[in-house]
Amino acid sequence: MLKQRIITALVLLPIALAGFFWLSGGAFALFIGVVVTLGGWEWARLAGLPFQTQRIAYAAVVAVLLLGLYHLPALAAWVLLVGVVWWLLATLLVLNYPASSRYWDGRFGKLLIGFLILLPAWQGLMLFKQWPLANWLILSVMVLVWAADIGAYFSGKAFGKRKLAPQVSPGKSWEGLVGGLLASLLITVGVGIYRGWSASELLWALGGAALVVLISVVGDLTESMFKRQSGIKDSSNLLPGHGGVLDRIDSLTAAIPFFAALLWAAGWGAL
Repeated sequence: MLKQRIITALVLLPIALAGFFWLSGGAFALFIGVVVTLGGWEWARLAGLPFQTQRIAYAAVVAVLLLGLYHLPALAAWVLLVGVVWWLLATLLVLNYPASSRYWDGRFGKLLIGFLILLPAWQGLMLFKQWPLANWLILSVMVLVWAADIGAYFSGKAFGKRKLAPQVSPGKSWEGLVGGLLASLLITVGVGIYRGWSASELLWALGGAALVVLISVVGDLTESMFKRQSGIKDSSNLLPGHGGVLDRIDSLTAAIPFFAALLWAAGWGAL
């Protein structure tokens, strides 16, 4: 398994980096769209669609919606707002699982939630590409999430005792959450010192980073919640040793629209 994970990572990493940071315009939209569409195909399985034709049809609907959003940029603000509202609601659903499942366990509800997860993430990345320091914004949100994941893993292994969400993901602990959050905040402080931010700018950045990291945890737990409800371990086996696309981007699907909304609120870019 470790060998598979390493080989897969070595193959995918340069492709991902090239797509995220070298492409722009329609090519970038298409690249991200392919990733999100594959996520839609996987989500259809989590939603309970039993046949491959149904899953492909759902993925095709996701692709058509992305195409529509690409040609209707005026909807960007609304898509971002819907994404933020969804992730705030998802926080309540995760905290109250399994009781909360009565609100979303139907097939239609799950399919609708797939759109709420996937479309705002795509829209957020498209906005990043249009704003100042585009590639740095993309890198920033990824580093925040990755640092939180790594920090949570090691601090959880070393100190984890109190379960964060035992009904959803028994392996996660409060100690891991704190460790991951601290790792991301330390990186934020380092960036602030390097870029010469004022004390007020640094405080705002730390607050924003904390919110992005916390909502990224909700993204991870949300997919875990749906997988647990469906009795599925991995969203698919598209990525040998890593599971599926959703298993790799679940935290980012929440972090990206939230980060984009915070940047817009701070006046970073126009919608």
